[in-house]
Amino acid sequence: MRHAVCAVAAFVVGIYGVGVAAQELMVPEVFTIVFETDIMLDGKLQDVVVNVTKGFAPLGAEQIYKLVKDGFYDGACIFRVVPDFVVQFGLAADPRMTEKWAIPILDDPIEVSNEESTITFAAAGPDTRTTQLFINLKDNKELDAQNFAPIGQVIKGMDAIRLAYNPTPGKPGGVDQYQYATKGNAWLKSKVPRINQITRAFIRD
Repeated sequence: MRHAVCAVAAFVVGIYGVGVAAQELMVPEVFTIVFETDIMLDGKLQDVVVNVTKGFAPLGAEQIYKLVKDGFYDGACIFRVVPDFVVQFGLAADPRMTEKWAIPILDDPIEVSNEESTITFAAAGPDTRTTQLFINLKDNKELDAQNFAPIGQVIKGMDAIRLAYNPTPGKPGGVDQYQYATKGNAWLKSKVPRINQITRAFIRD
């Protein structure tokens, strides 16, 4: 049941018009993203560090590279936590940024499995990936058959991800994504003051 919820909950915001096209960037074959967070562990703010391999999912790798370069994930809240399954984020703090990136990309073939600590674009069906990502908290190989193609792996920070505040205990779909997508952090933080967020994301040189 959880697996079906994952696909439904990862809906793409389709109410917007054509977004602003991202500039063309040269995407490396392998690159590292640092997601700085407000999650505390041992009295320190924690980073979640991800290695992305273009060969795993070329279109997905290009998409996340452009999103990070554009500052999309800066301030984005972790809006869905399903214990022993996934942690999900990827709606922007500012609704205008979510609108800008609303155009979906095509699917990638499955090259690696949704094993524990892999990071994958969420989707609502074929060719609907935009900005939302989930991190697998355990081996979720059944997601491979649903065409969720991992783009990389968390190499540091899984302990922090496991501590992310669950904004909707007992409700695996997470927060109301339509409200969050259209109203941003101002709305979400008024509803869930303790929610965790990514404070900044950048490509590490």
